[in-house]
Amino acid sequence: MTARGWTTATALAVLMAGCAGDGESRPKTAAAAPAKAPAPGRGKGYSHDPFPSTYHAYPGVPTLVTNVTVYDGEGGRIDNGSVLFADGKVVAVGPDLQAPAGATVIDGTGKWVTPGIVDIHSHLGDYPSPQVQALSDGNEATDPVTADVWAEHSVWPQDPGFGRALANGGVTTLQILPGSANLFGGRSVVLKNVSARTMQAMKFPGAPYGLKMACGENPKRVYGGKGRKPSTRMGKIAVDRATWARAASYKRRWDKYEDDGGDVPDRDIAMDTLRGVLSGEILVQNHCYRADEMANVLDMAKEFGYKVTAFHHAVEAYKIGDLLKQNDTCAAVWADWYGFKMESYDGIGANLALLEKAGACAMIHSDDANGIQRLNQEVGKALAAGRRAGLTITDAAAWRWLSYNPAKALGIADRTGSLKPGKMADVVLWNGNPLSVYSRPEKVWVDGALLYDANDPNRRPVSDFELGNPGEGDVK
Repeated sequence: MTARGWTTATALAVLMAGCAGDGESRPKTAAAAPAKAPAPGRGKGYSHDPFPSTYHAYPGVPTLVTNVTVYDGEGGRIDNGSVLFADGKVVAVGPDLQAPAGATVIDGTGKWVTPGIVDIHSHLGDYPSPQVQALSDGNEATDPVTADVWAEHSVWPQDPGFGRALANGGVTTLQILPGSANLFGGRSVVLKNVSARTMQAMKFPGAPYGLKMACGENPKRVYGGKGRKPSTRMGKIAVDRATWARAASYKRRWDKYEDDGGDVPDRDIAMDTLRGVLSGEILVQNHCYRADEMANVLDMAKEFGYKVTAFHHAVEAYKIGDLLKQNDTCAAVWADWYGFKMESYDGIGANLALLEKAGACAMIHSDDANGIQRLNQEVGKALAAGRRAGLTITDAAAWRWLSYNPAKALGIADRTGSLKPGKMADVVLWNGNPLSVYSRPEKVWVDGALLYDANDPNRRPVSDFELGNPGEGDVK
């Protein structure tokens, strides 16, 4: 089967798995006094999430990959190592592992194994291919505060970009964000990079939601151009603070209701999301370029009692690595994109390496349907720039920028992002050094299921959208 162009057997298996989930029995509530209305945004939004994950992992087989160089994703390297996974989980990583009975054994002599890449900043599905206005669904650019929108409701699972990111880039997990036109862009969603008919079937089970916020030029250009606030950076902070003040008041009303009962407060979908942030259940993912603006946002977060999980793009993060470390705030950056607008003018190639040396949580990200297919090469460029600047960082340590650190910033590092026993078997076998421009994924497993194999035409991801038009006949 292919990861995106299914065989009939695979489609039936997924349908059966979905039906099994739909038919789960639920405990009945005993007769009692009327229950309180469910608290919006509480319990990570999952107990009352109207759009819950229906993700079911593809079936895999026990697999042992031997004679490979292993980057474990947390800075470790094993030469002539092996990786064993079964039942969707990593079982063991190390030298001289023995294959259990019935396992598939792959001799990877001369090759590398890494965790699957985690891209913390993607718009796949919301800005899919083909890039036409009819499919442009990433920015609800109608108000500077759109915390009520959720990126998942724009995700088009047939976007060919998902399969390309898997096959060309080894990306197994990605966060889909709203765009950066608005100060509060809305909720993000974390997906497993698997073929599915619906967004819910791609949703990473139990991953926290994010809140996309934006600094700088984009919001002030969009709304200043409409003759309304914000048209300046000070106007941006003013709208942010007024919105957080409303959210704090909303949270107090719902907290009081939960503690004391009484009349149910009026529901506000946007404030539900911001209440989730103030409660520490939704993670702030903040588009921001300049160091001074990042510092202003960190001060604002302290004023209202929330945490900035990560600044995205963060072209000037290298200037405040100590401040980011102090606030336990990550920076998701590019290798060398800079100068395309004023707030990105002061970018340097050693940004990632300087953040690493400062002890800050740093990572690569794409923000681009093509760049997501080469994030390994982007890290290679960033690593080389750091070394030219005299910053010695090992290849194995740099792989944290691709898997473990973004998983940490998404709140899922306990489940993916590194090759540790018990974690999801999101695994890539590379045909050479994965930081080389000459290397490509040879095989990609998601939850231990082989979804891409460069040597097997039947295991190559193809979007249904690319298979042909109605009436053209079956595509094999």
